[in-house]
Amino acid sequence: MGLNLMLGLCDVSCWPHGDSILILQHLTGAVLLMGRCSKTFFCRGSFRSLIFHYFNYYFNFFFFNIFPFSQVMQADAVVLLDVGNMYVPPTWIRPGAAIIYSKPALEKGIALYIVFPINFHYPYSLYVFSVSDLEISRAQIPKPVDQLAEEIGLLPEELEAYGRSKAKVRLSVLERLQSQPNGKYILVAGITPTPLGEGKSTVTVGLVQALSAHLKLNSFACLRQPSQGPTFGVKGGAAGGGYAQVIPMEEFNLHLTGDIHAITAANNLVAAAIDARMLHEATQSDKALFNRLVPSVNGVRKFSPIQISRLQRLGIRKTDPASLTPEEINAFVRLDLDPSKITWQRVVDTNDRFLRKITVGQASSEKGQIRETGFDIAVASEIMAILALADSLEDMKNRLARMVVGTSCSGQPITAEDLVCIFFLNSSHMFLALKLVGQDGFVVTEAGFGADIGMEKFFNIKCRASGLRPSVVVLVATVRALKMHGGGPNVSAGAPLPREYTDENLSLVAGGCCSNLKKQIQIAHLFGVPVVVAVNVFKTDTQAEIDLVCQIAKDCGASDALPCNHWAQGGRGSSELAQAVKEAASKPSDFQFLYNTEMPIVEKIRTIAQRVYGADDIELSPEAKSKTDYYHQQGYGSLPICMAKTHLSLSHMPDKKGAPTGFVLPIRDVRASIGAGFIYPLVGTMSTMPGLPTRPCFYDIDLDPVTEEITGLF
Repeated sequence: MGLNLMLGLCDVSCWPHGDSILILQHLTGAVLLMGRCSKTFFCRGSFRSLIFHYFNYYFNFFFFNIFPFSQVMQADAVVLLDVGNMYVPPTWIRPGAAIIYSKPALEKGIALYIVFPINFHYPYSLYVFSVSDLEISRAQIPKPVDQLAEEIGLLPEELEAYGRSKAKVRLSVLERLQSQPNGKYILVAGITPTPLGEGKSTVTVGLVQALSAHLKLNSFACLRQPSQGPTFGVKGGAAGGGYAQVIPMEEFNLHLTGDIHAITAANNLVAAAIDARMLHEATQSDKALFNRLVPSVNGVRKFSPIQISRLQRLGIRKTDPASLTPEEINAFVRLDLDPSKITWQRVVDTNDRFLRKITVGQASSEKGQIRETGFDIAVASEIMAILALADSLEDMKNRLARMVVGTSCSGQPITAEDLVCIFFLNSSHMFLALKLVGQDGFVVTEAGFGADIGMEKFFNIKCRASGLRPSVVVLVATVRALKMHGGGPNVSAGAPLPREYTDENLSLVAGGCCSNLKKQIQIAHLFGVPVVVAVNVFKTDTQAEIDLVCQIAKDCGASDALPCNHWAQGGRGSSELAQAVKEAASKPSDFQFLYNTEMPIVEKIRTIAQRVYGADDIELSPEAKSKTDYYHQQGYGSLPICMAKTHLSLSHMPDKKGAPTGFVLPIRDVRASIGAGFIYPLVGTMSTMPGLPTRPCFYDIDLDPVTEEITGLF
């Protein structure tokens, strides 16, 4: 049987720029294979294997060192990419095998086709090899972090390395670069997502690759550290994907530099201090408490600086412990926390629904100090919010001190400073990146979930606290999510996609564009920021669907709308998006906040519900109404609002897709993060501790004892 091998090389004139080399190989119309520089992928089929070599003419080195000669000798065809007139000894190749020489096209877009007759056939089963995010990550060799730091303008003493591939940057950089103008500030948001996520992190990385490698502009991507809850739960990691991801991917997704674990420890120390303080106050006299809180050292008692601050808040201006009256000692040593009004909960970086409500203090050693409490996921901790919002160590220290953990029996708020719990943490902030890129550079960051949630919070809280103003919003959309909002069936994690999502369906796409996409563009315009829509392309999307999304997006007011192929092509796949962002950022922005913080708490909540979500009105539960009144009385009424709502719908009902209208938004509870500086209402059944699905992601995560590598992450 005679078979033909046809190899098409597209846009190979771009070699070698670190992007993927896409190789389309047809074998009796059945096999598709992707090759990658210095990485071999095998496709078993009518050929035993196809081995792709990439000759790096920058280093004049042929990558035969990446696999043994025994595998080369088994190949039915060997493809040599850009090796010129290099001679291949016959002893290197199995007798009868085809040798295919390929060279770069002289112009981008030209494909070279080489056809060879093969006069033998092996009856093997054909299959398509699909490379994973983790395999792509491991095929790369990360640049040493100290070398990278030097290249971007950091001094050795400004770096605190964590191994070879990651490091923290000291805040002293801000002092050194204080006269440097800031770069452009770009926010990546999205339409209302499916449970699978729509690729905002991938777009963020791909956009920065394009800005840096293809437009030659200084640029940084500022991403949040992923929580292990979704990493092991439904969604997976948040490192991006394909050839637009953070590497090493497993280090980024599983631990990074340990900030979330440090936040967990700090948060739970506060929780332990609360329960311990209530136990000691319940079992000791004022004198015993005072002697232990202000111990005698070498016959001398002395207040700590934090204890002096507490005395001053109580109106006591004394610094000598011996001078306090019995009444002053009583006020100093007793927080008198009301167990039913403790708002601080323990946290863990795991989705564990059975920790949502627990009982503590049941051991006999706790002397009857039993109370109900619960756990939140670690990233819901107020300390995490403070880490994101603080712009200096002094600011962070003050915010941590102001954290309210509960209320006394007399109705007074009790803070972390009252508990003498003030911590030290490292602050990571946009200011560093904005200074380093310079006036013509770009800093791209990401807001979680849809624009109605992440972008609204980013603008009304983070931009208000930092004083920074965004230049452009990049709104990520996918054909898949738009079909869901246009009336398609439900999308569930772990279940195959219905045919509506894999077959062309322009009516579903149009329905999603004219509802959810249009609404999210309008939300961005409420803040006066130009919008560029990035269509994150999947392999099942048709050109007609992609063109329709781009056209409707521009009709709805987007500055531009473009397809992005960064997953498969890296920065080259987002070069048009980068150019559109650059052009949009060059135009003046008329940024404005959605509301004045001096408005009453209820009115600020109503403004977000009506103007952003599309609700007719809000409805507060009696508990929520009582708490808003209390926060106003305590002087917290001028804080911004951080809504806690489902991310799967613009409304509070996850099953209501598109752009729902005619609903009343229920506010179940209202809580306060005074240290972070916001009030957060809980909408509907929203929980701050997620649960695990029937089949979580960790089913596929394992450790290979031979290679000592983690498998199954994505």
